[in-house]
Amino acid sequence: MKLRRAITAGVLAVSALTVGVGAPAAADQRDTGLLRVTIGRTVQQASASAVTTPSANASCSINRITVNRYSECEWITIHVDVVKIVRGQPVLAGTADFDVKHQMTLKAKSANWSEKFYISKAKTTRAGKGLHVNVAASSKSGTKAKVHFDQGHTLDSKSSGSVDYKTDPIKKGKVNAKAKTTYKYTFTKAGYSPGTVSYDSAVYRCDNYYGTSGCTIPESPTGVSMINQPVIAFGIRELRARGGHYGDPFGGKPLHWMINEKQKKKNRAAVCPKKPPADAERAGRTSCDEYPFASTYEGGTNLPAKQRTITWVKKAENDSQGATITNWRRAWHVMDHDPFFVII
Repeated sequence: MKLRRAITAGVLAVSALTVGVGAPAAADQRDTGLLRVTIGRTVQQASASAVTTPSANASCSINRITVNRYSECEWITIHVDVVKIVRGQPVLAGTADFDVKHQMTLKAKSANWSEKFYISKAKTTRAGKGLHVNVAASSKSGTKAKVHFDQGHTLDSKSSGSVDYKTDPIKKGKVNAKAKTTYKYTFTKAGYSPGTVSYDSAVYRCDNYYGTSGCTIPESPTGVSMINQPVIAFGIRELRARGGHYGDPFGGKPLHWMINEKQKKKNRAAVCPKKPPADAERAGRTSCDEYPFASTYEGGTNLPAKQRTITWVKKAENDSQGATITNWRRAWHVMDHDPFFVII
């Protein structure tokens, strides 16, 4: 019995997918064992359609990150192999399988927010029982994450926790760099050395560009409505009827906002003549409205002629459009390079 204990050690191998036991342990690992951990989560899935009002929480789909502008659901599965090292060779002693589901909700008018996460009861075989888990989370770009969880919880029963996020004060006009949460799980079991696994949330970004601090998921597109600008909407509608698809929420590619006043002026000058046609001038439509907007990376002559248009409108309608865009950007924290659609 003494000889047997001297040559048998414990190992936990943890992954998001079922994996093999692995290579033999080195001789100096026989007394301690190790935990080998990997994650196999699939790629992020963003909402493909535009939204003009705040959305409910993003729906959950297993082994995916699903996002909309202000929320995220991340749902992963984790597999644990409990491995003993016998005479330097790994022997599978048991397994544990469980899910972790995160539901994060950001705020349009605050740079502090929270998320909840849920850990299911593990399905175990043999030595897979009795695994303990600790959970940590970290962020960057002025945002700090604090975990609330019953650390050392045994995976033999389900559990839940939360993460609170607090962002340092942001000056007006400032846009913080993008950030994400890194979650770190540490697994322990008596007689086995600890092992860890890490994975990330969707990318988020906080700003105080318009004087109200808030945070959003910038890769998720929103939509600006031109319904109250009927002539502008008519021009976009005609372009789409001819095959122009940029900014079309029904299967088109999104536009991307640009914060660059100098380039904005160049884009407008590249497509808008200095004088309107005579018939438009007689009708009082002396203001040139370009689409895609000059304040986008698709503006000016960046797209082929068949994917862009100009419409001559009354100055009041163009001014109204400017106010609509400003209010939309403020509400949805739309910043440089953010994708969006145009609703007509």
